[in-house]
Amino acid sequence: MCQVGEEFGEPAPEELPRPRSGRELKCMKCKDVLPVVVIRAGDAFCRDCFKVFYVHKFRAVLGKNRLIFPGEKVLLAWSGGPSSSSMVWQVLEGLSRDSAKRLRFVPGVVYIDEGAVCGQSPEDRAKTLAEVKLILQTVGFPWHIVALEEVFSLPPSVLRYFAQEPVGTKGAYKVAVDSFLQQQHAPAQGEEQQSQPGTQDPQSPAGPPTAAQTEALSRLFDSVKTLTAKEELLQTLRTHLILHVARTHGYSKVMTGDSCTRLAIKLMTSLALGRGAFLAWDTGFSDERHGDVVVVRPMRDHTLKEVAFYNRLFGVPSVFTPAIDTKASEKASIHRLMEAFMLRLQAQFPSTVSTVYRTSEKLVKAPRDSGAAGPLGPRCLLCMCTLDIDTADSATAFGAQTSHLSQTQPPTSPAETPTAPCCSAGVGRTQGCCQGAGPCGRKDPRGHVIEQLCYGCRVNMKDLPSLDPLPPYILAEAQLRSQRAWVSQEIQEYLIEDSDDEVHTGES
Repeated sequence: MCQVGEEFGEPAPEELPRPRSGRELKCMKCKDVLPVVVIRAGDAFCRDCFKVFYVHKFRAVLGKNRLIFPGEKVLLAWSGGPSSSSMVWQVLEGLSRDSAKRLRFVPGVVYIDEGAVCGQSPEDRAKTLAEVKLILQTVGFPWHIVALEEVFSLPPSVLRYFAQEPVGTKGAYKVAVDSFLQQQHAPAQGEEQQSQPGTQDPQSPAGPPTAAQTEALSRLFDSVKTLTAKEELLQTLRTHLILHVARTHGYSKVMTGDSCTRLAIKLMTSLALGRGAFLAWDTGFSDERHGDVVVVRPMRDHTLKEVAFYNRLFGVPSVFTPAIDTKASEKASIHRLMEAFMLRLQAQFPSTVSTVYRTSEKLVKAPRDSGAAGPLGPRCLLCMCTLDIDTADSATAFGAQTSHLSQTQPPTSPAETPTAPCCSAGVGRTQGCCQGAGPCGRKDPRGHVIEQLCYGCRVNMKDLPSLDPLPPYILAEAQLRSQRAWVSQEIQEYLIEDSDDEVHTGES
């Protein structure tokens, strides 16, 4: 029976322990000193332990992959921002004599001046370059400052794939290390030259770009309709310039300062832009799409928060330069929208960036089943990845788009004179292209360029109404590829192919 004063409610829960205040926390590594940074919930570090943790991440990525051999020339792509500045600083400290495990490659730094497309005046560009040169002289590495306008003087060979030299067996890295150590013990003049302060390479263009080049670059970006296409075009031209500098000065590796946060944002952005087939190359540690020059990302394990803390605590210098999307609204481009989405989601769910980043680590660079995936197969004219479009399969969206481009103009007979202009004005005529039977008389000039692009680059090219503002090296390479494809198709019936019996006999 019920009794007066009987309580039927559940017992009151015990009081939860209050979180410890910042004064009660200790460094999670040494457990002795008060922490100065908290990079994640519960991950508090003192100043010295945080430096050890940060440096170990950088060294572990390089040591685990073993792509950079001792004595190899490595070009550091420095934009002046926090991540790339931290990367240069890590290399500088790793090459010092006080370092426990010294880095063994030969570094150089390249800086791309993008002030012409970012709205900077000539006075602001000169002031920025003065700050850049001061930091580069302090670092002491050989450096190259290249203006973005130099893309109008690049050769067409920058868009071609050059096979990489074979590295040998798994023990090749150990053999290279032993050989490098033997050379270090022997006194050489090369070591004295490396200890001298770095200067600008005499082969690099030291003078400012011409007014005609600056006007041509401004005309190119003004003709692009959307900010998304402008950012993709800027990234493409920047990559071509860095690749040209690396090949010209003998660098076989290029280091970029892409952090974990930036790679997670880039992965989601690439999916939205139709570049899902190339995520392993765009976000992986190494990118071998160019063949002889490999792009590596040693900062891919560091978050932007860790980079900001390290630069603040240890005084890493950087240069602030406005970007092409500075002061743009959140919905101005897909890049801005995806960045705001990821950072806002990261603030609410702290494991968002790490989850997306770890997903990118599982992507495999598997070639396509067709024979076009080999080194000699067709590659995109802009991003230089293997084409992800099947021109023979008209049932797919890719095939339908390609067939539509081929039907823009009906084919003409060899005896007729082409009415369409040459693919690249002034280029095709010097090579004997527009002479009736060439490829220019058979298809729209824009179709020659579009059919040599991957799906993502085709989407971006839709925002470029005319191909005339493009740099000449892109149009010249497109013209050359079209000529080769047309000639190969014309002589295909005269080629003698080996039968299956002859192939088996040769293999045996």
